[in-house]
Amino acid sequence: MTGRNIGSAGDLGAAAEKPRRIVVMGVSGCGKTTIGDLVARALGVPFLDGDSLHPVENVAKMAAGTPLTDEDRWPWLATVGTELANAGDGGLVLACSALRRSYRDAIREKAPDTVFLHLHGSKEVLRERTEGRSGHFMPAALLDSQLATLEPLDADEAGFVVDIAAPVSEVVAEALAGIAAVAGSKAPAGSRPAGAAGTQARQFDVDLQSAPFNLDDDAVAWVDSTIRGMSLEEKIGQLFINHNNDYSPEYLDGVLENYHVGGMRYRPGPSAAVQQHIRYAQSKTRIPLLVASNPEMGGAGSCDDGTFVSTHLQAGSHPDKSIARKMGQVAGVETAALGCNWAFAPIVDIHYNWRNTVISTRAFGNTPEIVVERAKEYFDGISESPTVCAIKHFPGDGVDERDQHVVTSYNTLGYAEWNSSYGHVYREMIGHGVQSIMVGHIGAPELTRHFRPGTEDRDILPATLAPELLQDLLRGELAFNGLILTDASQMVGLTQAKKRKDLVPATIAAGCDMFLFFRNPAEDFQYMMDGYKSGVITDQRLHDALRRILGLKACLGLHKKRPEELTPSAEALRLIGSEAHLAVAAEIADKTVTLIKDTAGNLPITPETHKRIRLYGISGGSDFTRADPLAYLDTVKEELETAGFEVHLFKTAEQREAAGESGVNFMSVISDEATGDYAEKYDAAFVFACVLGFAQEAAIRIKWSSPMAAEIPWYVTEVPTVFVSLNQPNHLIDVPMVKTAINAHAGTREAIRATIQKIQGKSEFHGTFNENVFCDSFDTRL
Repeated sequence: MTGRNIGSAGDLGAAAEKPRRIVVMGVSGCGKTTIGDLVARALGVPFLDGDSLHPVENVAKMAAGTPLTDEDRWPWLATVGTELANAGDGGLVLACSALRRSYRDAIREKAPDTVFLHLHGSKEVLRERTEGRSGHFMPAALLDSQLATLEPLDADEAGFVVDIAAPVSEVVAEALAGIAAVAGSKAPAGSRPAGAAGTQARQFDVDLQSAPFNLDDDAVAWVDSTIRGMSLEEKIGQLFINHNNDYSPEYLDGVLENYHVGGMRYRPGPSAAVQQHIRYAQSKTRIPLLVASNPEMGGAGSCDDGTFVSTHLQAGSHPDKSIARKMGQVAGVETAALGCNWAFAPIVDIHYNWRNTVISTRAFGNTPEIVVERAKEYFDGISESPTVCAIKHFPGDGVDERDQHVVTSYNTLGYAEWNSSYGHVYREMIGHGVQSIMVGHIGAPELTRHFRPGTEDRDILPATLAPELLQDLLRGELAFNGLILTDASQMVGLTQAKKRKDLVPATIAAGCDMFLFFRNPAEDFQYMMDGYKSGVITDQRLHDALRRILGLKACLGLHKKRPEELTPSAEALRLIGSEAHLAVAAEIADKTVTLIKDTAGNLPITPETHKRIRLYGISGGSDFTRADPLAYLDTVKEELETAGFEVHLFKTAEQREAAGESGVNFMSVISDEATGDYAEKYDAAFVFACVLGFAQEAAIRIKWSSPMAAEIPWYVTEVPTVFVSLNQPNHLIDVPMVKTAINAHAGTREAIRATIQKIQGKSEFHGTFNENVFCDSFDTRL
């Protein structure tokens, strides 16, 4: 240690008797985050990077290389001081440049007992380090101005200086010695400033009387007494959320009696059957169940007869933000009528990569601002019902084009860029009161290395297994006090990372509180039990997870209800698919049908101007649901004929053979379809594409019925052609030749009817779109 202690133990008064508040200060490149994080681990207190507290406007300036003014800094410094002051008895280590005395005074104004650890380095050392950095706010070119700004600690300031030229382990050791000296206390026995890759993440105990639980004394007492009364088997069981693949009472009896699960999701079916299934489950369990659904589109998906209101993208495709609130309201009413109390929604991913199709319709948009605005609206809408939410998929999908269902995907943003995008979204939603967060099987290499410098590529793990992402980032820097659950454990994004026997308990050890879905119930239960008995899951980690699980149940008031009160009466089912909800869906469909382009001026097209329509359907084939992928065409044909069009439906070779024709192949179909008299037979061509697919490929694109298929829009040169997508927004990459493109967002009758009305010019297009629709290709705009 260059060892200059500024101030004495007496200057700190009672600092030796209560946890320290330490600011690790210095210019860019001195290692504030790395050293601060390691010091915090050794002291057993949280670490926070002060840069994460900057408002979005400051982040944008710094990322652009624009120095902040003092007017920019004062509110931020006040926030830094407040964070330190609010650390309470837990203590806090915080990284902040704090270059001027006046900046440090601003921090001390909020937290007077703060100790400043100044990491000092020569200009040469600092320049070498800044030039090798990526993903940080401060360009190396601004180092000179920072050094000119730096005002060393004065004699009356509580703090000390450590030279950074030594190896990291020595710097940390000197820092701990300096803290002990200046505070008149010793570093905790057994603390070790080990290399970052070998350190253990801090663990943050839940506060059930703070947000998002906000429990009163009686509810906390119920949580703790219930845990005390549980057997070990019941405690392990509470960590699991079962996927109910069978509605029979015998199936539920086996799950509840053998595995004591804390929650369940179910395979959708008719609403009456779903409700009875939930009612039976709640009647057979000693501790009330969290019953989850996936109401990402309203009531649809939670039961067969639920109302499809809109997709997330659809709710972000109009200036009216209340669309998202209405979607949440309908979702809340219909799922609560079933007996569900936990929504795995809203989705707060950002659709940065147009090639990503797993969230292309499931994200509100491609900017953090639209995601935050619409996610809050959805949350507020669904929260009008007795429901808690799990936002997903931390640390954020939408950068990688691949689907975590079939392969581990990665959010590759640097720490600064992540903080100003996904980090901003999660801070806003946590501050808004979201109760739980679903973690994706998504790796984040730069975030991991921010907390564990030097982590090798092969050691990057999906977030569900990464304590640095769950505890250091989500619990620590983002201060999330709620419940963390994994995404579905059968996803290959998780299963490719470790052996099953290791990964099951490792998710809880890393910081998840609940494990979504057994693969094999008996095996997974035993793996979790073995993980606890072997010490992979500590007593503290198990107890904290249980308190969060029961705390979530208590904040729903489940502990106050008799088993028969946990599920509504059959009368509540009248709300599902009601006329009122269908009217909401129709209104939203009319608002959000979006004209992407009409560069040839084809519209309007009416029965009077273009009577004979050649209708093509594009589906991409059937998926795991085994539903008819072209069933929507019946609705399209009906609505067109009702409007007065004469519809001629194209059939592929496979369809013609299924209808009894012989001697048909794709070449003969091309020959039959692409004739010189095409424009004499048809006045216009409509292509309605509903390309579905989920968790069966890394990315979804149009799959034509055959090589050089007859339905590919070669006919754009023959007749006015209108392409309508009923799902994916990225089809122009495959049909750039069409001059009129519409996104109707859904294959519902409401959306199809609204689209046909607008094609005829009977109502205006009001939907909006983002640049992803053009797929980064010039020809899609033509």
